[in-house]
Amino acid sequence: MPLATESMVLNMGPHHPSTHGVLRFILRTDGEVIHHCRPDIGYLHRGLEKIAEKVSYAHFMPYTDRLDYLAAMNCNLGYAITVERAAGIEVPPRAEYIRVLVAELNRIISHLISVGTFAMDMGAVTPFTHSLREREWVNDLFEELCGSRLTYNYVRFGGVALDLPDGFLQRLSRFLDYFEPRLRQYNRFISKNKIFKERLVGVAVISPKDALDYKLVGPNLRASGIDWDLRRDEPYSVYGELDFDVPVGGGAEMGELGDCYSRYWIRIREMEQSVRILRQCMEKIPDGSHWNRSKKKLKIEPGEFYVRTEAPRGELGFYLVSKGGLKPHRLKIMTGSFSAMSIVEKVGSGLMVADLVALIASLDVVAPEVDR
Repeated sequence: MPLATESMVLNMGPHHPSTHGVLRFILRTDGEVIHHCRPDIGYLHRGLEKIAEKVSYAHFMPYTDRLDYLAAMNCNLGYAITVERAAGIEVPPRAEYIRVLVAELNRIISHLISVGTFAMDMGAVTPFTHSLREREWVNDLFEELCGSRLTYNYVRFGGVALDLPDGFLQRLSRFLDYFEPRLRQYNRFISKNKIFKERLVGVAVISPKDALDYKLVGPNLRASGIDWDLRRDEPYSVYGELDFDVPVGGGAEMGELGDCYSRYWIRIREMEQSVRILRQCMEKIPDGSHWNRSKKKLKIEPGEFYVRTEAPRGELGFYLVSKGGLKPHRLKIMTGSFSAMSIVEKVGSGLMVADLVALIASLDVVAPEVDR
């Protein structure tokens, strides 16, 4: 007589350490095999889009830090560009270079947390301590720049709040000289690790068609072979003046196209390109003002505006509806983590329970971006 089995419903989260925040996944399993996986979001909802309707344009800037606490500079920047285009505010060249500089630094430390926690989720604890070591160096630079280490509130409409302190670029150069060899070290003890690769190659494959159908963005989209990066394809700020490559999945060293390892490897390669962008910014940054103070009272004429930028987790879009006045009528925000959650049900169903941990880590989901 064959062995009779039955399915069981398991709650993974909302306080599971591998869900990377207050996220819940409802699993229907038969032993270790997941028959169905449904994300259940909303545990971290703070009503940020509604708050935007109640405060002035400038007063909402600190709230954008809370959209993605691992990439607050990029969130500041996306919102600032949206309001600037709606209001017709010009940004001085020096401020544009400073913005790109801090955005790419934030991309590096965001990806460091991603790859460090990814390795830890797979059972390798030591790489996370290394990623924190590098991240703390950049946090020191940010603290010197704006006084904060996590939520910065640094970007302003028309520029940035403070100019670079004396000697900042020299200290940044020392960090980059230190960090580039460390990336090669990461490749030795994580990327090329036999156990790590066998654990991830061929797991939770997302095809190019599914990546587009489910609106994946950023590294998750590029890992599936879609060559798209807003910094290059719809340049904003001074990205159009900089030379850099866009890593795309599909290479022999990246495992199978669209798998967990490819999504990990894309982020390693993107950190290399961020270093390249930072060195160019340091060479090209002009003298001048860091802030255009000509707009004393911000008032946007009635209309609808949508601006998207390339944050560490992909497309970060702000859809602004103005009816005139000093505050938005509506503000809707699109984030990369919310887009990534849409495909978990499709790809997660059929995996082993342990492989769902790898899938979530590879998508680099951050709970505040999902719920807002």
